[in-house]
Amino acid sequence: MAQTKIIQSIAGYLTFEEFIKQKPSEGLWELHDGVLVEMAQPRGKHEIVVSLVSGNLTIEFKRLNLPYGIPSKALVKSAFSEAAYLPDVLLLNLDNLDNEPYWDDYSTVTLAKSIPLVIEVVSTNWRDDYYKKYGEYSGIGIPEYWILDYLGLGGKEFTGNPKQPTVTVCLLDDESEYIKKAYRGDEIIESKLFPELKLTAKEVLGV
Repeated sequence: MAQTKIIQSIAGYLTFEEFIKQKPSEGLWELHDGVLVEMAQPRGKHEIVVSLVSGNLTIEFKRLNLPYGIPSKALVKSAFSEAAYLPDVLLLNLDNLDNEPYWDDYSTVTLAKSIPLVIEVVSTNWRDDYYKKYGEYSGIGIPEYWILDYLGLGGKEFTGNPKQPTVTVCLLDDESEYIKKAYRGDEIIESKLFPELKLTAKEVLGV
């Protein structure tokens, strides 16, 4: 979930187990390397982008009769650090949730088979999406990760020179590393998961 973050020092260092049991019931919270982080209320345009992409994905997986769903506030647990994230869009494989140890009690997923696609919408903390979560999601083995940068805030290596609104699609290769491709304007996004989905970057970003 890519909004400005407020670091909270009230809890000190937390393990993931402590986080899911102790995090406040009010507000939206992530765990970053053992630090409790509150997520700020997103801006209106951010929510429009989330709505656009979620709606188009839902139409496509329903058309294909796939066992997918998009929760509103589910967490993704890191594979190798004390961290848990609230993606802006989390596509779940509902058929694999019985294998998730934290799903029933804490709406948290840990397994790549449960997460066909994850999407982050970039805000002021763009480095989290392009670097931190990029590494975390590839470490879990999530096969497809989209970064939606509707303001072109990311570095020039990601958004061009001059910077432009950009969709970055990251696909996991055979060596469990992401291969990135950027899309802008009227370019049609290529998704391995949904190869028949014909969306342009402009349509997804609402620009």
